[in-house]
This record gives sequence, structure tokens and C-alpha cells, in this order.
Amino acid sequence: MDASRVTMTGTLDAPGDDAEAAMIVRARDDPAEFAPLYSAYFCSVYHYCLRSLGEREAAADATSQVFIKALGALPTYRSGSFRSWLFTIAHNVLVDASRRRRLYVPLDDAGDIPSPESMPEERALAAEDGRRLAALLACLPPSQRQIVELRLAGLTGPEIARTLGISHAAVKSRQFRAYSTLRDVIGKRHDADRREDADVVREG
Repeated sequence: MDASRVTMTGTLDAPGDDAEAAMIVRARDDPAEFAPLYSAYFCSVYHYCLRSLGEREAAADATSQVFIKALGALPTYRSGSFRSWLFTIAHNVLVDASRRRRLYVPLDDAGDIPSPESMPEERALAAEDGRRLAALLACLPPSQRQIVELRLAGLTGPEIARTLGISHAAVKSRQFRAYSTLRDVIGKRHDADRREDADVVREG
């Protein structure tokens, strides 16, 4: 994972959902009102942490830290994409966790459901089981891997740009290179599987 931290304060650009905005206003006044936001984003944050850290216990701990920090920092949130703001906090928590561990541990078990708008490459990745997904993502350099992880968590290109503190153009460039690599790897693996199946048929 990229070791650079991202500032999580300031105003975000994208307009927020009215219902979500109302939840945020209530949560600022009463921490108990943060529960609906926690419920709405827990799964996506947890799976993002699990993909990055590779251990359920570590992912659960990181997820807890994300929401504790988010609740504490809620007064700094102004407007825009709450999801992008929340994943900026998650990114920073994972950067700190990676520094403490001094290694980037591969995923051993996780899955996710792709959004209807996801690209074919993302649907193919989401269909993989945890270990095979880990092997695919391990083919990518960290700067590209984190783009794919955030896409699988449901973030849009602009949201990823804000989360990582890079330009949208950089997100698109890294995503293009990542998917090109993954297409090649998946294609070669499928070719190998077909050859193996053909050999079995001939031997039978």
C-alpha cells in the first residue's frame, strides 16, 4: 500500500444524499445516531480492510478504528461524498497498520458482490474465491492493487481519487494498467485450464 497519508478534513465536492446528510447532522448532535451510518458502510469497509490486511482479526480491529475515528472526526465533515470521506479514513488506518506490520499480507479469505455498474474485470474478480483473488491481486504493484481494492469496495473513480489524494486521471491510468495485467493473467489461466480439460478428455 502507498505509504502516503491523505488529509481527511475539508469540504468534498460531490453532492451527498439527502437522507444520508440528515443522518450525519443527527450523528453530530448525538453519537447514538451514528448507528445507521455504521450499518450502511460496515461491510464495504470491513472487506476493504480484509483485502488489505489478509486476517479477519486484524481487519475487524482496523474497521473498528475506522468508525471510531470517523465518529470523532464527524464535525470536520462538511459536505459531499461521505463514502469518499470515510474511505479516506480507512486508507489512513490501513497505511498505519501496514507500517506497524512492516509487510503487506496477502488475502486468504474474502469475497464481495460487484455493483451493477461494475466493469467486466471487476465482475470477474468478484466471482473469484478469496485465495484465487489474492493470487490475482498479488500480480499487481501496490499502487494499482489499491485502486482495484477500492473499486471492489464500490467507490467511483472520483471517490478513489479523493480517498488516495491523487488525480482522477492517475486513477484511470493505474486502473487501466491493472486491468490489462489482470486480463492477461486470467486469460492465460483459462487457457491452461482448457488445455488440462482437453488432456483429461483425451486420456478418458
